[in-house]
Amino acid sequence: MIGAIIGDIAGSRFEFDRGDKSRDFEFFTPEDEFTDDTVMTVAVAEALMDAGIDAGEDEIKRALIRSMKAWGKRYPDAGYGARFISWVLTEDPEPYNSYGNGSGMRVASVGWLYDSMERTREVARWTSEVTHNHPEGIKGAEATAAAIYLARKGAGKDEIRHYIEEEFSYDLSRSLDEIRPNYHHVEDCMHTMPEAYQCFLEADSFESCIRNVMYIGGDADTLAAIAGSIAEAFYGVPATLRTQAETYLSSDVKAVIERFEKIRKA
Repeated sequence: MIGAIIGDIAGSRFEFDRGDKSRDFEFFTPEDEFTDDTVMTVAVAEALMDAGIDAGEDEIKRALIRSMKAWGKRYPDAGYGARFISWVLTEDPEPYNSYGNGSGMRVASVGWLYDSMERTREVARWTSEVTHNHPEGIKGAEATAAAIYLARKGAGKDEIRHYIEEEFSYDLSRSLDEIRPNYHHVEDCMHTMPEAYQCFLEADSFESCIRNVMYIGGDADTLAAIAGSIAEAFYGVPATLRTQAETYLSSDVKAVIERFEKIRKA
C-alpha cells in the first residue's frame, strides 16, 4: 500500500499534464503532497480491516461507505472529482456508474489481504461497486488487485501481463515510447489502466516504475499510485523513499499504514 502512496505523492505536482514528460526529475520536492489517491487508499484499507478478512459483501460495503465518507470529510480538499465529493456529502449515497480510475487507485490493500485470487477479485469488485459500478470501473479495480496479488505471490512479469490481457482484455502491446507522444491527462479506466500497467512492466525497479509514469505524463498521481502499488508487491520499496514519503503524511494516515502492515505480516 505504501507503494501507491509514494506514487501519489511523487506524481502530485505533475498531474494535469504539468510535467515535461521526463524520467529525470527530483523525486520529492516541497511542491509535492498526498492527494485523494492516498486518502481513499487508506480509507479502503481501514474499512477492510474493520470489517474483517472473512466479512461478506454487505458488511464490507457498509464499512467502505462509512470509511470513505469519513475520510473524505476529514480531507475535503484532497482533489476529488465532483461526483465523488457529492457522494461523500450525501446522506444515503448510491453508486453513480463511474468508470473513472478512482476504482483502481484505491484498491492496493485488497491485493495484499486475501489468500486466493477469487477472493481478491471479489473484494476488489465490492470496493469499486460502492461508487464505480460501471463494468469498466469494476474491471480496473479487479485488474489492479489481481496484479498485486500475482506479484506478491512471486509471479513473473510475463505471467502478470498474460493474466491481465486474458482476464480483462486490456491491450498491453504498446510500449511506453509508443504511448508517450500523444498521451495526455485522462481519468477513465480505459485510458489509464493499460498505461499504468505498462509503466510497471517496463520498469526494472520500484523507482524506475514511478519515473516511467512521469515519462508518459497524463494523470500522473493516479497512474503512479496504480503502477506503484504493483511495483511494491514485485520489487519492494526502498527504505529511503519510504522515509522521505512519510514526511508528507499526517499521523492518521501513518496510523492506518502501520496497522495494515501489522495485519499483513501476521
